[in-house]
Amino acid sequence: MPSAPSVTQRLRSVPRTAWIAAGAVVLLLAPVAVAAWPSDRSGAPTAAWSAPDASRSQPPVVPLDGTSCAANAAGMAGFTPVAAVDVPARATGRPPAYVFDRTAAVARGFDRVGYCLELNGPAGPQWVWTAMEPFTTDARRLGLPTRAGQIVQQRVNDLEVATNVAGLPTGTGLAGYLEMWPNSYGPRGTGQISGTAPDRYDADDDVQLSRAYGSFQVHLVGGTRPADTSPQTVLAVNGFMSPSGPLALGIGPAPTGNPDWTFAANAGSLTQRRLTVYARPSVLTVTRHPADRQLFPRDAGNGAVVEVAGKFTDPRVTAVQLKVTSGADGWDYSAAASPGGTFSLRHRITAALREYRFELRVLGDGVARRVGRWDGVVAGDVYVIEGQSNAVAAMQHGSAAAEESPYLRSFGSPVVDGTRSAAARSWNYAVGDLTQQPGAVGQWGIRMAHRLSDTYQVPVAVINGAENGRPIGYFQRVDTRPNDLRTNYGRLRQRLTAAGVVRDVRGVLWYQGEADNDNAAAHVAGFTALLRDWRAELGGPDTRYYVFQVRTSPCGDGRAARLREAQRRMGDTLGVTVLSTNGLSGQDGCHFDWEHGYRELGDHAFAVLSRDLYRGPADGVAPPNPRSASFVDPGRTAVVVRLRDEDPLTVQPGVAADFRIEGSGVSVVDVTYRPGGQLVLTLSGPATGATGVSYLGHAGAGPCVVKASGVGLLTFQGLPIAAPD
Repeated sequence: MPSAPSVTQRLRSVPRTAWIAAGAVVLLLAPVAVAAWPSDRSGAPTAAWSAPDASRSQPPVVPLDGTSCAANAAGMAGFTPVAAVDVPARATGRPPAYVFDRTAAVARGFDRVGYCLELNGPAGPQWVWTAMEPFTTDARRLGLPTRAGQIVQQRVNDLEVATNVAGLPTGTGLAGYLEMWPNSYGPRGTGQISGTAPDRYDADDDVQLSRAYGSFQVHLVGGTRPADTSPQTVLAVNGFMSPSGPLALGIGPAPTGNPDWTFAANAGSLTQRRLTVYARPSVLTVTRHPADRQLFPRDAGNGAVVEVAGKFTDPRVTAVQLKVTSGADGWDYSAAASPGGTFSLRHRITAALREYRFELRVLGDGVARRVGRWDGVVAGDVYVIEGQSNAVAAMQHGSAAAEESPYLRSFGSPVVDGTRSAAARSWNYAVGDLTQQPGAVGQWGIRMAHRLSDTYQVPVAVINGAENGRPIGYFQRVDTRPNDLRTNYGRLRQRLTAAGVVRDVRGVLWYQGEADNDNAAAHVAGFTALLRDWRAELGGPDTRYYVFQVRTSPCGDGRAARLREAQRRMGDTLGVTVLSTNGLSGQDGCHFDWEHGYRELGDHAFAVLSRDLYRGPADGVAPPNPRSASFVDPGRTAVVVRLRDEDPLTVQPGVAADFRIEGSGVSVVDVTYRPGGQLVLTLSGPATGATGVSYLGHAGAGPCVVKASGVGLLTFQGLPIAAPD
């Protein structure tokens, strides 16, 4: 059943920013299949309908036009009733039996789906009709979801609502959101919908692992009512997969308790509880189209070609028309129909802070209508973030919500469970504070993306596959089953492939190593293998790879430095770019606050990507990195560490305590910067027997050596000390 959030969960306390309310009308989700509902994780589809149990008595079949909706809703023309269920008053742990299943009537396809919920209880007879573009191509998945992986958690296009319930907005062209799953769920939400609350069940809840409650909800969301951006429930059927207990049903927002009727337990007070499922048979098969909010990787011409293609299946269709709009600009394309023929209409979009809408219509006697609309389509750049908790970059203290933008996107969900990962196959707005949710990219990831988008006026997608507390072996590719959803690599690979961006990743950013407990050999071997697989499968020859040198390994231990030294050397041995995490005061020994932590890490990532991929400035971007060390004087009382660049540095008081002279009992008592990229270390005495010099960094807030940009000196260990020049 739904569960209250754990006290350890970080709850988002701010609503979505104003852009999502203003733009939700044109930023809707595509009618693509909610791909891969596997029970065996192999990708094979499973049926959604539970066959009626012949051993149980069945309600009589009602006439197909016998619903209140058919008698009152004008928008039902062309729809076919494909299933109906008399919702039970109490759950039994078994899927409800259907009155009829006529999904074969639309086996060749459908371009619109609808629901009629009829209730009769204390408020008298109530009905609601709602229709939308499809969220799946399989009619067997349109009813109550009862199987693992049958999760729909997405916006829908062009919602229609008609009802006799006072106060519920009606009309067409409305923005909607669906929450349909057999699982338990919590109130925290995904951050995709404005006006929701993290402490109540409403239009944006988070799916949990167990199939023990069930949600079948349609909502109106922001952008449909200028004076009221709060979501409103259209219909809700809850609790149908609970082991026992009363179900909860409602039309419109619940007057008390949770707005989406969760826990209402009111089914016993209703004498009628019928849900009828409809579909409108298609007259055209669309085989290729964009998805709502999809980001197409831009090409060398600073744009992308978007195709809408399909087959003619109804002889009444005489032509298809594609209309593309972006702001005040519009383009029209058409193709004449031929019996059994195909069509392909293409439009090139520009990589800029502008969104495109694609609308497909058919012409013909008795069939003229719109058959598809896809909104919020953009062209831009794609990045991947991987690693453990500091790549997840969950909110610790301080929110990154102000960094969110309609031009920052993500695909799927970083959820660990393979079944739920396979079900999450839609484009989302990127969010920074949440984890394990559709669109979650982490705090420094959202900051990095926002600065890239704002500076270079281009949409950015971030796909974050990171998981908390995982050692290097967890992230490896299983060569015999690279798409295995039980593996981190397989889940990320499937997301990138389904998004259509697997060969178009511009940069991969890696932050991991705390869980390897300073085992440098294992970390290097594991990352070398992982990098080899990335280079073979992610992006192309120009894709860049970045490694954050961890602050501690394990968490809280700032004295061990073998693994960090190995990461520093990866820049020379593996051809990656190493980034520093030293110099940030907002660190708790393992994770980072938003201010002086993840925000600044995002700035550093932005700066290096700007330099490498956008011809941005190079000054102050690279972290201070030692090239060599030597004694200053024959008496070996001072050491000079020569750095690889000559950017000016600030040496903060007290930093000498984080330097070590290896092989000698002397200590470093003072550190000064000398122009020309040199650090001079004054020792407590002659360094007899010294073998090298190390810099351990500083766990938590403390003194550091930084550039003006805030980038700190990389940790290094055992740098050999040469004789005086």
